[in-house]
Amino acid sequence: MPVNVRFRAVAFGLALMATGCASPPNTDVDAAKAAIDKAATQGADRFAPESLKSAQDARAALDAELKAQDDKWVKSYDKAKELAVAAKNAGDKAAADAAAGKEKADAIAAKARAAAAAAKARAAIAPVRVGGQIKAPTKIKDVKPLYPAIAQQARVGGVVTIEATIGSDGKVTDAKVVRSIPMLDQAALDAVRQWEYTPTLLNGVPVPVLTTININFTRQ
Repeated sequence: MPVNVRFRAVAFGLALMATGCASPPNTDVDAAKAAIDKAATQGADRFAPESLKSAQDARAALDAELKAQDDKWVKSYDKAKELAVAAKNAGDKAAADAAAGKEKADAIAAKARAAAAAAKARAAIAPVRVGGQIKAPTKIKDVKPLYPAIAQQARVGGVVTIEATIGSDGKVTDAKVVRSIPMLDQAALDAVRQWEYTPTLLNGVPVPVLTTININFTRQ
């Protein structure tokens, strides 16, 4: 066999042996798996599900490539290394997205808790009755009561007296009849509950108030 041919054959055999003995990128693979596991433990399934799925898909592609190389006699892990790096980056992104998503969710929850606490605090303030230093609030939204047809036909009329609680925001939060005309009570309540007022201030602070309202139904 000519020397140059023999040399090429030996060189090819050495190259083949070197390729066949190529080792998997275990460090990169472990780093990728750790990054994805970290994202999962940080709640990425809840706060960044799409990012976590992308990372898991990248890991599945890496596992498939590693298995494919294991089944080969001549192995090459260049692609596996690239996939491992990509999977790690995807895992890191999922973890970062999960942290950001959790922070946003916590902020929304904190805002909701603060709003609920404020509403509870407002509700805990006992309404004060209009009179003396507490001036009657000014109505800014009026809804006329509907005179029930059955009451008109029966020629029922008169004044329904209602005690209304007006919240610190100026909206009617409660209303009850204290002087009743049974056929007219509900119409009076339905109207008053839609009224709105300017908030009543006590020492510069809005407070709920109790006021008496007379609804007059005049017979036609």
